Amino acid sequence: MSMFWTIWISVITLGCIAGCFLLLRWCLSNNTGVEEGESMGHEFDGIIEINNPLPRWWTILFYIVIGWGLLYLALYPGLGAYKGILGWTSSNQGVLSLEESQAKQQAAIDSGALVQYDREIKFANERFDPIFEEYAKVPVEELMHNEEAVKIGQRLFLQNCAQCHGSDARGQNGGFPNLTDDDWLYGGSGDKIKETLVLGRSGQMPGWLDAFGEQGIKEVVAYTLSLSGREVDQSLKTAGQARFAACAACHGMDGKGNQLLGAPNLTDQIWLYDGTLEGVTETLNYGRNGVMPAFDKTLGEDKIHVVATYVYSLSNK
Repeated sequence: MSMFWTIWISVITLGCIAGCFLLLRWCLSNNTGVEEGESMGHEFDGIIEINNPLPRWWTILFYIVIGWGLLYLALYPGLGAYKGILGWTSSNQGVLSLEESQAKQQAAIDSGALVQYDREIKFANERFDPIFEEYAKVPVEELMHNEEAVKIGQRLFLQNCAQCHGSDARGQNGGFPNLTDDDWLYGGSGDKIKETLVLGRSGQMPGWLDAFGEQGIKEVVAYTLSLSGREVDQSLKTAGQARFAACAACHGMDGKGNQLLGAPNLTDQIWLYDGTLEGVTETLNYGRNGVMPAFDKTLGEDKIHVVATYVYSLSNK
């Protein structure tokens, strides 16, 4: 606190103490014109008001309190930058500012919360880890018939995966695949789903605008859309088929994709990104980059096994 605020607070504090002292002195003087012990001339319901002085014990106690207030302010800090005659500071670490005090209190709260959190995690692990270990011994394709395991997998999915794939696992435009159909980028077997969850995935498609030019992009888009039965300009389609050879390295000459590379099938009506003419054009112009994080450290393989079971069950009723 700056010296200005120290002086400001000092003046207000000492002014209040001085005001209390002056008020007490004024109350001790007899300004009524009536002798002490005499009637004030007021009577109500048989009760007469007498001009009595303040009780001596109360007056002495008031003086003691005023003296104690002055002595305390002189000896100990309390007026901003002033540290008191004794130079006393809290815990010999200096007077904490309001922000420092609040930060220290919050740190203590956080520390206590962290201890409680660790205790709860330890308790949960001791209770549930053996269950997950037993589930992990059963192949995903068999475990999907265990309703309790699937429910646990669903809860873990909602906690960790629903932010991207949605609570119904149907995904959304923008690179978040639908997990309820039979169209898989990297494979939909139990082992492949587990592999995806453990390692994560990083899909990269380059942009082709510089290589093909705007006209070339139109041609390849037309041919790509024709693969899924869409009606397109035949001249553009024919020209695009020749250019599509550059895309076949990942998607295959027939456009059915390659699960080893995560290249999507272009012959169905399922699109990871926007499947409109404009959306496919944007994909070819600028490319796409999709990343799914790995969950091996956040969930562990046993829990991943249960999540994979739930995901597998969605497309294998």
